Amino acid sequence: MDLVPALEEPLKKVLGPATAKVMAEHLGLHSVGDLLHHYPRRYEERGQLTHLADLPMDEHVTVVAQVADARLHTFASAKAPRGKGQRLEVTITDGSGRLQLVFFGHGVHKPHKELLPGTRAMFAGKVSLFNRRLQLAHPAYELLRGADDDAAEAVETWAGALIPLYPATAKLESWKIGKAIQTVLPSAQEAVDPLPDSLRQGRGLVPLPEALLKIHRPHTKADIADAHARLKWDEAFVLQVALARRRHADAQLPAVPRKPAPDGLLSAFDDRLPFTLTDGQQKVSKEIFDDLATDHPMHRLLQGEVGSGKTMVALRAMLAVVDAGGQAAMLAPTEVLAQQHHRSIVEMMGELAEGGMLGGSEQGTKVVLLTGSMGTAARRQAMLDLVTGEAGIVIGTHALIEDKVQFHDLGLVVVDEQHRFGVEQRDALRGKGKQPPHLLVMTATPIPRTVAMTVFGDLETSVLDQLPAGRSPIASHVVPAADKPHFLTRAWERVREEVENGHQAYVVCPRIGDEEDDPKKARKSAEDEAEKRPPLAVLDIADQLAKGPLSGLRVEVLHGRMHPDDKDAVMRRFAAGETHVLVATTVIEVGVNVPNATAMVIMDADRFGVSQLHQLRGRVGRGSAAGLCLLVSEMPEASPARQRLNAVASTLDGFELSRIDLEQRREGDVLGQAQSGARTSLRVLAVIEDEEIIAEARQEATAVVEADPELTGLPGLRTALDALLDEEREQYLEKG
Repeated sequence: MDLVPALEEPLKKVLGPATAKVMAEHLGLHSVGDLLHHYPRRYEERGQLTHLADLPMDEHVTVVAQVADARLHTFASAKAPRGKGQRLEVTITDGSGRLQLVFFGHGVHKPHKELLPGTRAMFAGKVSLFNRRLQLAHPAYELLRGADDDAAEAVETWAGALIPLYPATAKLESWKIGKAIQTVLPSAQEAVDPLPDSLRQGRGLVPLPEALLKIHRPHTKADIADAHARLKWDEAFVLQVALARRRHADAQLPAVPRKPAPDGLLSAFDDRLPFTLTDGQQKVSKEIFDDLATDHPMHRLLQGEVGSGKTMVALRAMLAVVDAGGQAAMLAPTEVLAQQHHRSIVEMMGELAEGGMLGGSEQGTKVVLLTGSMGTAARRQAMLDLVTGEAGIVIGTHALIEDKVQFHDLGLVVVDEQHRFGVEQRDALRGKGKQPPHLLVMTATPIPRTVAMTVFGDLETSVLDQLPAGRSPIASHVVPAADKPHFLTRAWERVREEVENGHQAYVVCPRIGDEEDDPKKARKSAEDEAEKRPPLAVLDIADQLAKGPLSGLRVEVLHGRMHPDDKDAVMRRFAAGETHVLVATTVIEVGVNVPNATAMVIMDADRFGVSQLHQLRGRVGRGSAAGLCLLVSEMPEASPARQRLNAVASTLDGFELSRIDLEQRREGDVLGQAQSGARTSLRVLAVIEDEEIIAEARQEATAVVEADPELTGLPGLRTALDALLDEEREQYLEKG
């Protein structure tokens, strides 16, 4: 009979069904191999204590600390009216800070006996805030020394002097995971090495079984460093091989070369432009036109700061394709955005957008809009124009992808704001061409080079990094509403001043305010001092402003749950200058273009990510007047949230901010699929710090795939690839 390879052995056989169930449900670990790749988050040195001062809120943590004091309180409660309720408060310390532990009811007896001052133990629980102090309620704990032999033995199992602390959950503490790993560690000897021998030896990396042993049972810090160096290479290399195979396969696909006619639509358009393109726009346009002229599909990522003129570059590429007899489709993530792109493209093209036939001379072409909420007659007409080829350019939302929509000859797909767009959707659109269409993905979120190599590794990258002439700088300031309430008063005065000078303003809130959520769900922010308060809402704030600090001004609201016609009407009034202040959710984050809007106030700014704040801020200062962005927060001065806001206020360089953002979020899964199971996220590779490893791994991977696209000579690498690319992931990587 076939023996199951040791690393594929299901955990329930090895650890028993109860533990295996918790590991599968809470940590996404199913096999011995999965568990061996569940690496320690960090290590405690015996005799050296954790930094209690740096504990993250709302996260499950494990700390090693010493009991400073323990007090038992008796109190009356509904359940114990005679004053028999008991609460044990234990303070633990580690030199950097103190942390309160609380036990209630029957749970107090054991800790009351065991947690005496001076006792050292590992404590695990979820950090919460009570009376503005950090605490762990009912933590699990394991004594690190004590009279009983168990405790001494427990310490011994924590290899040598370094205690590994694992990413844990409420159901399974770090030390229990550690014990389970000790059980399966002997199987590490059978781990198949994915790295080609020549590569491993050439870079002086330890073999995989040794790396697994050293990461789980290190005796010295050098062991940990060896293991990390090796496992980082595995992750970087296997991922880059997956992407290199994608690029290799794409290069084999056929596509119709699209070369613009010498004096067709594109030159007619360029002749009408009231300005010259920036050097950056010209350079990037050349890269795109070179790609379009080849006979395999372009796969290019166009990165550009908000307002760097990406739409202009994309439009010229679309016109070139129409010139060559094809059609171009632009996909936007929201209806507001699709309508806006349609409007601005029609404006830029003037009479060229009112053409008759595809490929006609100067008469231009038809530019149609297709969204889910259009009336039946308008939709039918748009679809007819697409199938006959009457319309050379279509701009739409995912409605473009529906089966019913047919193209005459789809040559180019432009996807705006990639991260909002599902993979299957891009794929479905790809299938609408006679041959795979060329693909241009645009993003205004600046992506550091290594992330581009990791997340968009199958796309060539172009960057637009200069702003077009006439764009104004944006001044950003943090408004500490709790520490200095008069700053907030001043913020509303500034908004009034902008309006009095003939300008307009945005006020952005994290929530709409009509949802009937229970308030618990609304509490998203981890570090929220005012933890009981749900995020500020558009409808409430608009109401308060109209009655209070902004009374007399025309204030309107915009959010995602409004009817599309109402949204469009609100945007039109704002664009026309009829509305002074627009109170909105992040629906305005991408693409809303009102040059007269010069001020933006972001409420509860700490509830937004760094790159999102940068995106939002890009909506002001789009005209000749300077922009102002005020980040309002109730977070205390020293909190990480405030440091993040200070970073946003201090630089307008999106690339710099995206580095800060990543460094703060690096626990997350860089591949953008939030927590799709522990085995698919990057575990030891930090995208920013390991820039060199990623770049080198990309070179090595490209060489390996060029020499042997099917990896026939590298069975270990094939196995590792299969593990990385479980089905959905392969789909995800395939489309970038």
